[in-house]
Amino acid sequence: MEPPAHAFQLHFIAEAQHIDVLGHVNNAVWVQWMEQAATAHWQSAASADDQSRWIWFVVRHEIDYARQLALGEGVTCHTWVPERASGARFQRYMHFVGDTGQVHVRTKTDWALIDKASGRLSRVPQTLVDNFAA
Repeated sequence: MEPPAHAFQLHFIAEAQHIDVLGHVNNAVWVQWMEQAATAHWQSAASADDQSRWIWFVVRHEIDYARQLALGEGVTCHTWVPERASGARFQRYMHFVGDTGQVHVRTKTDWALIDKASGRLSRVPQTLVDNFAA
């Protein structure tokens, strides 16, 4: 699956603190970058009311590591969500594309929507999903 034209983008640079003993970005850093990109996308697409009403938490990650990323190299995360949610779950896709145009990491993550006031799962409204495709 390729990123749609409306995919949100966020750029990252591999810095010294991201590099592990093998000389490339540590797998845990990729997960941190996934969270940063998802949060930035949420903050850019959701209204202030939606952000004050709901919060997301990760239910499941699928990560495919295709290429290493070394110190000083950059990647752009392209992230998007499908046009429909499934109950309280919402899928998010990410491709981390290097400066050379090659994909380094592909992910699919399931998120669940929580109503902040009640602390309970909440069905994802279609209007919320539609905000991410705008």
